Amino acid sequence: MAGINIPGVNDKYKTNDLVEGLMKVERIPLTREQDTLESYKTQQNAWRDINQKMSSLRDSVKTLYSYDNPFNNKLASSSDEFAITADATRDASYSSFKIDVITPATADRILSKEIEKGETVPEGTYTFKVGEKNISFKWRGGKVEDFINSLNKRGADVIKASLIGVNKGKKALLIESLKTGAENRLVFEDDALKFALEKEMVRKVASKSSTFGTRNSEFSSLADSDENLQDGMPELSVNAVRASSNKIVVGPRGGAQIEIPSSVKGNQNSRIEFTLSARQVDDITKAINEGISAEPDIPEAGGITFGDVSVKNEKSQTGTDSASAPKIPRKPLDAIRSDSVLYAILDDGTEKEIPLDSSVWKFDGEEKKVSIDAKDFPGITAIAIKNKNTGVELSLGEMTAFDAKKDLGFEPIHAVSEAGDAVLKYEGITITRPENKIDDIVPGVTLHVNQKTDRTATISIVPDTESAKSALINFVGKYNQIVAEMNVLSQNKPEIINELDYLSADERADYEKKLGLFFNDFTISSAKGSMQQILSSQYKFADNAAITMLSQIGISTNATNFSGYNPGKMRGYLEIDEKKLDENLRDNLEDIRRIFGYDTDGDLIIDDGIGFLIDKQLTSYVQTGGILASKTSVLDRQIDATQKKIARLETQLDKKEADLRNKYGQMEGTLNSLESQQDSITNFTRQQQNNRN
Repeated sequence: MAGINIPGVNDKYKTNDLVEGLMKVERIPLTREQDTLESYKTQQNAWRDINQKMSSLRDSVKTLYSYDNPFNNKLASSSDEFAITADATRDASYSSFKIDVITPATADRILSKEIEKGETVPEGTYTFKVGEKNISFKWRGGKVEDFINSLNKRGADVIKASLIGVNKGKKALLIESLKTGAENRLVFEDDALKFALEKEMVRKVASKSSTFGTRNSEFSSLADSDENLQDGMPELSVNAVRASSNKIVVGPRGGAQIEIPSSVKGNQNSRIEFTLSARQVDDITKAINEGISAEPDIPEAGGITFGDVSVKNEKSQTGTDSASAPKIPRKPLDAIRSDSVLYAILDDGTEKEIPLDSSVWKFDGEEKKVSIDAKDFPGITAIAIKNKNTGVELSLGEMTAFDAKKDLGFEPIHAVSEAGDAVLKYEGITITRPENKIDDIVPGVTLHVNQKTDRTATISIVPDTESAKSALINFVGKYNQIVAEMNVLSQNKPEIINELDYLSADERADYEKKLGLFFNDFTISSAKGSMQQILSSQYKFADNAAITMLSQIGISTNATNFSGYNPGKMRGYLEIDEKKLDENLRDNLEDIRRIFGYDTDGDLIIDDGIGFLIDKQLTSYVQTGGILASKTSVLDRQIDATQKKIARLETQLDKKEADLRNKYGQMEGTLNSLESQQDSITNFTRQQQNNRN
């Protein structure tokens, strides 16, 4: 509280100093509680720092024995990094293999002729196709730069456009597919095609195709017979197949095999197209069941009369007689109705049905288009027609074969690159893929194709010892940090801080405040002792194990083999013999992995090892409700109680100070009043004496 200040009255009796002196004595309990509160907070922060460092060490040690441990990491190297590189997952096997890049996968990149400054793109619907992706939008017309921006916004990862400087002051429009592979050709449609033709990006080309299957000489008998043939039912016969007006007519129970051109057989991009229609005719089973002869109906032979002489012609001979006439089946035949009429004959002699659109069997006379892609029927050599029906006639149009990838009707004029598959040889086996990122050749390995190899590249899969070394160094660093924290808190020796020459000025000052803070608390010394015991123990996970202790790989409290006396080496810090560690990572990586965590009882769950045990030990300290949580919880309650006590003391002191100042103020007022009365009496006495004289 501020000192008393009465206008016109000076503090000549030093009442403020008296009050302050009395309050200083009264504040001693408050000061003591404030110091206690500060001590509690310092302890709480120290426990929290220990918790944070223990948690950090726990996270570090978990990585050394968990599923994602660095000892299982693999590295893939290539002898020709410019042409092909590789990434290896943890599932890859240690191995090496040979790869030749014949050609990388490419995408269509098409350039226009030179574009004048201020060129515009006319209004219209612009459609671009890349494989199965379709980019289409309505353009209101405008500058080519604005058109490029509009296309790029919609193109995303499918298509991209840009202006390229081709000559001084001259530019050309480049439109490129962002997807590689022969199946991802860039196709212009609608007004995009008109614009591409105008800007000489593409031009019309004649489709290269070959026709076949329109001559009787191309028909051959089927190699196999109809299965489950009814007794008396005619076999499938090439005699019921005939060529007529560029069509193939296949009557009931007709069948033939048509060889496809050799150029089609060797091209997986080949496509065969023709039309097919079906119409219903009189079912042949009716005539067979009734025993009607197949002998033709021949008119009377007739004759000639000249004068009185008449000559009659002999009856025509058909070559048939009752013996050769068809016999009535012992069991009436059932009419056959089948939708399976087309088959692909493969080079191994097997056949595969060619599916047809169900609309063919509406018998509406409309010709339906049939497309056969060679890639869907690997090894196709011929097409078999099997009209098993007894009351259906088929009509097939002329068969046309062409390269489906080249039959776009247009070709680029200024092609910077053309869409094509990546072609590689893996251990001598030719492989094609549409992309340059290939992950399905070698399990666990992803290949990245960049360019053609000049000579065979070797891809090697080896252990990633660097990531393992980095994880071990990180573990040692985290461990030494927590040991330094424990030493400072549990011992009252300034030299402990001086030994930590890596500390900053602020860190050093902070440690000086915490030095010996938990000198009499066995929590820290117990945790430190447990960890040291774990690190120095032997872990014999197998009878033939070469590495069973951490010190064997070059990590220990005296890894440098210092023979003199050094107090710092007695404080539990770990050291690394880097040369020894590198040698063991190279020669005993699997043993190192297992000393950090292994299964002792065969249940496939890790239950022993350095990493497992330290993790378990630290978890008891840092988990919710653990040892450190209990410490901070107790301090929370003490801090809360102390803060309440401080608040209560501050209220009491404020009241005490107010009372003292009030009392001393009244006293000073009384003294001033008495002094004033005394002055009045003195003045009166003097005046009376003067009057007498």
